[in-house]
Formats: sequence, structure tokens, C-alpha cells
Amino acid sequence: MDEDRREEDRKNVNLEVRWQGGSGRHLARVTDLGLGGCYLDTLGGVTVGEVIELEIKLPSGEWLPLRGTIAFHHPGLGFSVCFSFLTDEEQYNLTQLINY
Repeated sequence: MDEDRREEDRKNVNLEVRWQGGSGRHLARVTDLGLGGCYLDTLGGVTVGEVIELEIKLPSGEWLPLRGTIAFHHPGLGFSVCFSFLTDEEQYNLTQLINY
């Protein structure tokens, strides 16, 4: 994948995340984040196109609940999530986190 097909810029981060999909509940790290999606470092298995629920731990200690679709999977390393279902409130909260 030589060309970057993202529509939104992403910021390098290191945030705790918990997520749930077809393979169960998992803990992971978000390593890049943008309004369009994020990348999770995790060993948990997913399928491209699968919809997952995730919660990103905010600096305040609260959790930001989101959901998204798996866009790309690197087995044993992690996967990319596309935020295709953001409400106005989720988009606002995500913007605040990205700009933190």
C-alpha cells in the first residue's frame, strides 16, 4: 500500500483503548488518530469490513465510545478503523482529543 488513501490527517498518539468485535473484548493501544479513523496495535483478530465498538481513554481518565469499520488488518500487529458512524457529539469530542 504505497499511496495514502486517507481523507483526514492523522496524529501520532499513544492512548489506551478497549475494543469489542467478533473475537471478543480486547485491550490495545491507539498509535495514530484522526477524524477519519485510527490504528490499533493489538493481537486481537478482526475481518476487513467488520464493525467494532471501541473506547479510547481520554487524558481526563474518561472513556470516549466510538464505533467503526475495519479498513485494513495486519495479522499479529493491528488494524485500521474507519470512523464511518460519528455523531456530532462524537466528532466534537474526537476533535478535542486530537487537538489536546
